[in-house]
Amino acid sequence: MMGYARVCTAFVLAWLAWLAGCSTTSTTTSGPVSELRPPPSAQAEDPDPDRRARTRLELAAAYFANNQPEVALPEANRAIAANPNLAPGYNLRGLINAALGKDDAAESDFRRALAINPRDADALQNYGWYLCQHNRHEEANAQFAQALALPQRRESARTWLAQGVCHARAGRLEDAEKALQRSYQMEPGNPSTSVNLAEVLLRRGEAERARFHIRRVNANVNFVSAQTLWLAVRIERRMGNSAGVQELGQQLLNRFPETREAVAFQRGQFDE
Repeated sequence: MMGYARVCTAFVLAWLAWLAGCSTTSTTTSGPVSELRPPPSAQAEDPDPDRRARTRLELAAAYFANNQPEVALPEANRAIAANPNLAPGYNLRGLINAALGKDDAAESDFRRALAINPRDADALQNYGWYLCQHNRHEEANAQFAQALALPQRRESARTWLAQGVCHARAGRLEDAEKALQRSYQMEPGNPSTSVNLAEVLLRRGEAERARFHIRRVNANVNFVSAQTLWLAVRIERRMGNSAGVQELGQQLLNRFPETREAVAFQRGQFDE
């Protein structure tokens, strides 16, 4: 089966993971979302239930990745109806229900995915992130630990990232730094990791190290956002570099004038 579950894992982390609140992962399709249609095999309802389930689930993943969870949900339902033991189907539907605010349904889906396949690293990671969002940090870390314990976990850098962000949300900054450093060592080019790590280091009083990571992000025009510039401003202010604060703040005002970060800069609200 193709990696639609892995696609959705990457999407949900890009959507939710950055402490600084910006996303850099994009998903492309062959046309506008409104033009997505089930392929002929889906429209004709392929008599083979496994193929029908895969087709429907791929379509659900495409809708979800294009930020249409309400359209993705019925496709995920059809996939599961075709194959009630399709663990990735429940994993994806858990993500969709979580996006729609259907918490009970989302948790039920993640649990069902893991009941079918307890070694599904994507479901472990996604369920862990779901739990973290609901401030169930101990349970979340247990899910991340199980995912990381699986041999040859190809997405381990992203699992370390998710766990690091979860630790930070719980105020466990030392643990957050350790997890994010592991993620950075495995995937140094991931801007999500660098932003999160810079934020944690700043909160730990390590402004010089935080500066290193946020500069790497802001050096790439494709990664710069109001959030990354604002984090850089706060780091320079912590280091007492008033010229750097003004320079970066002006970039923020010029490029993202309507954002809350720009407003905060103008008001001098650096610690809010």
